[in-house]
Amino acid sequence: MNFCVLLLLSAAPPPVDFDTDVLPVLTKAGCNAGACHGAAAGRGGFKLSLFGGDPAADQRAIARELAGRRVNLAHPERSLLLLKPTWQLEHEGGERFTADSPEAAALFAWIAEGAQRTQSRQLVRLEVAPPRPLSPGPQAGSGQLPANYQLQPIAHFADGTTRDVSQLAVYTPADPASTEVSPRGEVKVLRPGRHAIVVRFLTQVVAVQVTASYPLPPLAIEKLPRQNWIDDEINAALAALRLPLSPQADDAALLRRVTLDLTGRLPAPARIREYLGDQRPSAEKLAAEIDRLLDSPEWAEHWTFLLAQWLRIQPGPNDLAGTQAYYAWLREQVQQRRPLNELVAELITATGDSHTQGPPNFHRSTGDARSEAEHVAETLLAVRLRCANCHNHPLDRWTQDDYHGLAAIFAKMSRGREVKLNSSGDVSHPVTGEAAVPRIPGETFLDPTSDGRPKLAAWLTAKDNRYFARAWVNRLWESLLGRGLVHPADDLRDTNPASHPALLDQLTQDFVAAGFDLRHTLRLIANSAAYQRAIAPQPGSEHDERFYSHALARPLSQEVLLRAVCAATGVENHAAGLITGPPGRSMMVTDRPRQIPFDPLGIGVCAGQPNQAKDSLPQPPNELSAQLQWLNGPVVNAKLADPSSALAKLAESKPPAGQLIEDYYLRTLSRLPTAAEQKFWQGELASGDWTQKCQDFAWSLLSCREFVMNR
Repeated sequence: MNFCVLLLLSAAPPPVDFDTDVLPVLTKAGCNAGACHGAAAGRGGFKLSLFGGDPAADQRAIARELAGRRVNLAHPERSLLLLKPTWQLEHEGGERFTADSPEAAALFAWIAEGAQRTQSRQLVRLEVAPPRPLSPGPQAGSGQLPANYQLQPIAHFADGTTRDVSQLAVYTPADPASTEVSPRGEVKVLRPGRHAIVVRFLTQVVAVQVTASYPLPPLAIEKLPRQNWIDDEINAALAALRLPLSPQADDAALLRRVTLDLTGRLPAPARIREYLGDQRPSAEKLAAEIDRLLDSPEWAEHWTFLLAQWLRIQPGPNDLAGTQAYYAWLREQVQQRRPLNELVAELITATGDSHTQGPPNFHRSTGDARSEAEHVAETLLAVRLRCANCHNHPLDRWTQDDYHGLAAIFAKMSRGREVKLNSSGDVSHPVTGEAAVPRIPGETFLDPTSDGRPKLAAWLTAKDNRYFARAWVNRLWESLLGRGLVHPADDLRDTNPASHPALLDQLTQDFVAAGFDLRHTLRLIANSAAYQRAIAPQPGSEHDERFYSHALARPLSQEVLLRAVCAATGVENHAAGLITGPPGRSMMVTDRPRQIPFDPLGIGVCAGQPNQAKDSLPQPPNELSAQLQWLNGPVVNAKLADPSSALAKLAESKPPAGQLIEDYYLRTLSRLPTAAEQKFWQGELASGDWTQKCQDFAWSLLSCREFVMNR
């Protein structure tokens, strides 16, 4: 008899673990989602942590609050925790699972065992095996949608054990119009493309991608154009998707594109003629032009401006001196080719007089420690940390300890004109109500009595930091190709996967190996076949915006557009806030008030002031009112009517109409007119008032889409 008892005991199932058996049931049922009891204020007097981020608090709320009325230890089947989600009692959320389901059985067993939190297992990692076909379907590469897939998430625990959690994980398609996912992880592909599904188990989230090719002829990858190793991953994705590639853009388009991207300026007409007359192979002369532009003062000026945008350099009230010092310092670093990691490390650790030294102004970009924590995460790491202020981040690894711990590193900062570290200062943790312990996000707590900024700077700029180099490489890629490998570019997280993960990893490693050199990575990208494609898509690729089968036509930013107008007309702008120079050489704005958007084109806020919390760069006029102002306002018309403009001087000399047309095409669209364009405009200029006709002709070029876009 004793032997039988021992045998039965040995075969008994392990105790139900609250953290890894009960919370997954509540998460899967949506009980702790933001729209239900996981809301900040809870729901119906019952509050749970969002997606089970605080198991201890959840166990207390379930088993102890309201004198334990939510669980009935004597009669588990009568517990509110069971009766409401199974809709045996009125429940605003309706039926979440049936009374005879495995979910109900798990809750019943936990209550029967005493509704305790034993912490017998600790989840450390979630791994999702490569999706496997559920049933026979079209063969790979057939150009048809594949069979359905099964996702298999495996939970890894601290004790070395693993568990298939397919029944307990939560599956969320990034685009519900592209894929459907059943509660058991069965994926149905609805349309071609590469689609992401977010898999969640407790606090761990993983993004999985499934690919379905387009119903187009197959591509021979060995025949796709390749300029460097960047193209290997791009071509592999295009071949897998069967997306046809556009040919290389012509020489004039490439010269305009690369000059605008690297210097923010239009190429000079004389340079265009010289480049078009160069008989070397296109790739060879373009590579030489890229090198020339990267070594030019114009590159340093333009990329100082872009870095200032990414770092959100803007003056506080009555603090022009600090902004000017900050911008001048940044320009010097770019001109001296200082590695980005060293530049950023100096910003993080800076103290001193912000009116005479640039770096201390980094700490004055925000008004308090929490804002600075968000500023550091967003500008330097492209991480949206602010969601972890009130609760653990639902879509990322960041916790409230990470958020308030990072803020605690900056709690002692004095942000007056003299930036310094005070002897005391803290931020309170909303959960404990006590001072938050300084913490490097996702890593380790720091000594509260010491300055944590040097350790933060060392971690942030380390070669193996998974965010810093990736964030900046992704920004460089977006700046040149119009869309980041991760999109949006300021949202680096595991649940927002890159369109080409292997390429982003390789670019990041290369950037680090090159000493965090911006020029190196820009040169590499600009020399790729992916960058050099024409904007006109091939049949079948018309809707591709993610895989670089063709170049994306990108609107010029407001500042670059203004600079182009000045260069094309030969009339400099004198808007307040611009450091002016020769026509087309206007630079960074340093004296615009914080609350007044920079608007040199005079076309209103809608024309392109960036959202400092979200957008990497400002955008050109998009709203109808802005477009009308652009077409009819004084920005273009006043410059064309200016007697000192290049057009006025050219028209006054009365050259042959064909020469004038050719010259102004080069000044504006950076190319020669086609035969049809030349014929049309010669006809338009043949009669009527010569001066007015010339202005109308120039206005047409400056107002067309081709001028305001980088093509």
